[in-house]
Amino acid sequence: MSELDSSAIYERLDPYGLYARIAGLPAQIEEAWEAARALELPEPYRQAREIVVLGMGGSGVGGGLLQALAAAGGARTPVYVVRGYRPPAFVGESSLVLASSNSGNTEETLSAFDAALAAGAMCVAISTGGQLIETARHRGVPALTFSWDGEPRSALGWSSASLMAIASGLGLIPELDGQLAPALASMRALQSQIARDVPEGANTAKQLAGRLRGRLPVYVGAEIMAPVAYRWRTQTNENAKSWAIADELPEMNHTAHAGYGLPAAVVSLLRAVFLRHAAMHPRIILRVDATCDVMRAAGIEAEVLDVPGEGLLAQMLYAIHLGDFTTYYLGLLNGVEPSPITALEDLKKRLGAIPA
Repeated sequence: MSELDSSAIYERLDPYGLYARIAGLPAQIEEAWEAARALELPEPYRQAREIVVLGMGGSGVGGGLLQALAAAGGARTPVYVVRGYRPPAFVGESSLVLASSNSGNTEETLSAFDAALAAGAMCVAISTGGQLIETARHRGVPALTFSWDGEPRSALGWSSASLMAIASGLGLIPELDGQLAPALASMRALQSQIARDVPEGANTAKQLAGRLRGRLPVYVGAEIMAPVAYRWRTQTNENAKSWAIADELPEMNHTAHAGYGLPAAVVSLLRAVFLRHAAMHPRIILRVDATCDVMRAAGIEAEVLDVPGEGLLAQMLYAIHLGDFTTYYLGLLNGVEPSPITALEDLKKRLGAIPA
């Protein structure tokens, strides 16, 4: 019996129940979407000239997904993502600023939020509470509050679907409500095929985790799959407690392409996973195959995952769900508990002891 087909490994390594939160993502997305659409926002917010998302870690991933989805969907309103202490200098009265922090106490997001408020931006706070919601209420800023007992990275529905629903509801990006139901259906159909009770012989997520075991994964995306590849990287970092790399086509063909063979000691440890879907630019589809061929010639194992789904949102969420399950299984194969992130908490404590 495969390690991942035994209930013992889940009982031993997942005492905090991360699996249930990963499996609950479709329902969470639906709940977050409805809550965000019900949020009353001032009419001037519809006139925003740009959207700026403030967020770090899992919350920042949501901003990247919105940015890619808006661009691919032909949105005329640009989306910017700030993973740091300062918003861009152009942020002002015409800017819609969406500040997302699971805890509400992320220092970078709080700093950027204060600066956006000082610049007169139209702001929305999204959090479970903390200083972010306290500041929003004090300043009379709309706030979407939610309850979440789990890791920020497992609250992706709140940190991504809420942004999409707000931006779409305001008419700043193309309408997405019609894409939601088929996207959730595709996630649930996928989950029935990769759940932990599905044997490895028929479970593509378990199989991929096995191929990534002991390797340095290189996840490659393009267009809407670029932030998904980044999500796979961060989930490998946190769920599997392992290094990973995320890259993007076509840019990597102009830089990384020249260095696949060195250092020689690393080549045998790499495994590249390309995320591809039929709606990509035809030249990028060609680049995926060409890049894989060059990698393989250099001794690097590379594979292509073709992402199904009708509509950009369905393709994006399908690939995210597959990545979440795969990295969870990889963590178990690595012999680590997927849920705790002790190293990150230790760093926060160290920085918290130093005055800002």
